[in-house]
Amino acid sequence: MNQKAVKGSAISNFLDSRALEDYEPLKFNFSNEDLMYAATIEEDAQERHHWKLNFDKASNARGNGIGVVRVSPNGDHYLLTSKLDFDCTNNMTEYEACIMGIHPAIERKIKVLEVYRDSALVIYQLKGEGETRDLKLIDYRRLVLELIKEFNDITFNYLPQDENQMADALATLASMVKVNK
Repeated sequence: MNQKAVKGSAISNFLDSRALEDYEPLKFNFSNEDLMYAATIEEDAQERHHWKLNFDKASNARGNGIGVVRVSPNGDHYLLTSKLDFDCTNNMTEYEACIMGIHPAIERKIKVLEVYRDSALVIYQLKGEGETRDLKLIDYRRLVLELIKEFNDITFNYLPQDENQMADALATLASMVKVNK
């Protein structure tokens, strides 16, 4: 007999000797045991409810990170974070965060979205209230404007920094991660 078989046999014998006399198997009461199937929310229902999207960026000596928090109509939070593995400006990082939040919303077929950010630059540019002069940002803005055509209603709103703490924390954590290439 090999060593593993002996060890397994010893454990089994030990557990047998400790068995409870009055043991009763667990009884589970499933309130939905008669459920025949589960279905997804109808598309019409998705169109009536608005989702919220908060995004933020963080830059430090270790790199750039972005954080996104999507909040469903019933209050569920969906978190996304990423470390950017290329050189970019702070404003480019903001657009990357916005795009990273919008893509999954499109994939989920969300039709009404409120977007929040605690920095005014990108918000005002996307609302059309500010110019985009930086050549690096023009393509980003163009991409976001193309993506938002997928929504029935999308609004961009400024949010005070203390109300965007979760997205900020995600972005900060992502920026501090050391990536081995």
